Amino acid sequence: MKLSLSEISTVNASFAEDVAAYASAGFDGIGIWEMKLPAEDDSNLGLLREAGIAVANCVPTVPSILPLRLSGMEGPPDPKERVAALRESIRRLAAFAPESVLCLTGAVGDLDPTEARELVVQGLREVAAAAREAGVRLGLEPAGASVSFVATVAETLELLDEAELDDVGVMADTYHLWDETPEALAAIVGRVTGLHVADVPREPGRDDRVLPGEGGTRSAEHVQALLEAGW
Repeated sequence: MKLSLSEISTVNASFAEDVAAYASAGFDGIGIWEMKLPAEDDSNLGLLREAGIAVANCVPTVPSILPLRLSGMEGPPDPKERVAALRESIRRLAAFAPESVLCLTGAVGDLDPTEARELVVQGLREVAAAAREAGVRLGLEPAGASVSFVATVAETLELLDEAELDDVGVMADTYHLWDETPEALAAIVGRVTGLHVADVPREPGRDDRVLPGEGGTRSAEHVQALLEAGW
């Protein structure tokens, strides 16, 4: 797969509308957000087959082990419930033959940082086991503090090493990894499960994303480094 579009880009459209629009625009794949999937997966799979579009990385309805500090995406507060939901989502999404499914640590919030890390290590092991059983590649995404306590490639790998999960990869996002060097991504090319491409705005104080190229050359440098490394 060369180029796909994540469904959060068209958040107000339905899954069926996304599939039709992405295929018409020439995208090779779709990044599924489970919260947009209708209940009938046979119909969902049929739409994908008819459109001739593959599935890139998927985002579960409850994507993190600890709660997110994002309005509308908080989900259940109990990490055990969240892990159970993640495992169930992975089993469901496996039917779509995705390139990968991503997960996040979630935010530390009011927890002691050591306790938060222990909860995530245990949760990751359980989620990874479900992915292994389902034949799905799992990627942990480094991101900002509202959704993750790992923000860099090195921190992500350190956490995965602590959990002894060498079969879990890194879901990379050029927006979240804007300050990461292209060489750092190229060095882990075999662990990269997917790449979200978006730029950080040039204007100070903005916290939204802009299209690739509008924020500078960093996204292009990351993509080029991965491709040259054999991704």
